[in-house]
Amino acid sequence: MKKHLTNTKDLSKNEIISLFKRAEIFLDEQKRNILNGKLIINIFFENSTRTRSSFEIASKRLGADVVNLDVSRSSTSKGETLYDTAMNLDAMAPNAIVVRHKNAGVPKILSKYTNASIVNAGDGAHQHPSQGLLDLFTITKHFNTYDLTGKTIALVGDIKNSRVANSDIELLSRFGARIILVTPPHFLPNKSFNYTHDIREVIDALDVIISLRTQTERHSDPTYASLTDYGHNFQITKELIEGKDLIVMHPGPVHRNIDLSDEVMSDKRCKVLEQVKNGVAIRMAILEYLLT
Repeated sequence: MKKHLTNTKDLSKNEIISLFKRAEIFLDEQKRNILNGKLIINIFFENSTRTRSSFEIASKRLGADVVNLDVSRSSTSKGETLYDTAMNLDAMAPNAIVVRHKNAGVPKILSKYTNASIVNAGDGAHQHPSQGLLDLFTITKHFNTYDLTGKTIALVGDIKNSRVANSDIELLSRFGARIILVTPPHFLPNKSFNYTHDIREVIDALDVIISLRTQTERHSDPTYASLTDYGHNFQITKELIEGKDLIVMHPGPVHRNIDLSDEVMSDKRCKVLEQVKNGVAIRMAILEYLLT
């Protein structure tokens, strides 16, 4: 039976820890032949830099063949149904299909119509499991423990429209972390977590700050006159974290001086580039798990 990763809940806690142990090994950045002879198709219906290139590099480091489909020139742009797209991709006999789509649930639907393993690289405002896993991996590596009990993590920004937030919240909670949502009222989802509209109220209690990009492409109406106005209240600044024993993360792309200030981006407590490095190792571990 084919394994898929369409949701963080597809993996048990023990499976996640096993993935992390493999990812630790893959951080050596060496090329392997674990997936030699396997074909992986990347099909992204939304723009992506880090996730798409990360999956491509992960696939090649494992020895797999990779095909990146240009959706702007594919038949889907000419009216082909998602079902027919799935069936046509399946006819090419890939071992895995990595898919990003603007609509929630598309990777799950594809998993029902193909013989390939489906990896969700982001579906609407629903889930981004590999990002959630690499975020959790980065945090557990920093604290050198898989037990986050006693750690307080703030997710800051557009939580309601963020698939990363959904994946992070589910995973971090499962590993024992206390979650605080820091967000404007109109970006607050219906979640049973502590929340505030002012990060200064909770900054002294935080071990980790995960800043999120404002998902302007998913806003039906303008919510701020400008992103600069948003940044006045929710930007993570040098002054805010001065003297604090915490780490700062962001899934990217970072809106500099709106999400994170330039000074924070260059601060040794900022883990953004470490997240990118960890992302390749985690995606190697995911592909190995699904295809071997």
